[in-house]
Amino acid sequence: MVTIRSLVAAFALIGVVIANLLSGLPAASAIDCTTVTALVSACSSFVMYGLPDPIPGSPCCVAMTSLNNVADSDDNRRVVCQCMMDLIATYSSNATAIATLPGFCGVSLGFTIDPNTDCE
Repeated sequence: MVTIRSLVAAFALIGVVIANLLSGLPAASAIDCTTVTALVSACSSFVMYGLPDPIPGSPCCVAMTSLNNVADSDDNRRVVCQCMMDLIATYSSNATAIATLPGFCGVSLGFTIDPNTDCE
């Protein structure tokens, strides 16, 4: 049985992982798909099963906000865009769920997550 304590511990661990990922990024440095994939992986339950819905403050939405924060320049936004396009191509059966993540979390990445999006 899942207890509140184990859920809180899991959320805290996810927060630490995300913070560690982001702390290793120099402010003006280009990001890569490993970082994008790691952040999106916080939303894996929603992407795979539709549950739990990401809501602001959830680990998934914290990750989407972090993704938005690292997409802080045109170059970084293009990288994030291309990585997201790669993810929806790889997980095409879950493309709609991936595409809805920023919106559910109240985040705008500055591009539409769609297989036809031109990231340039």
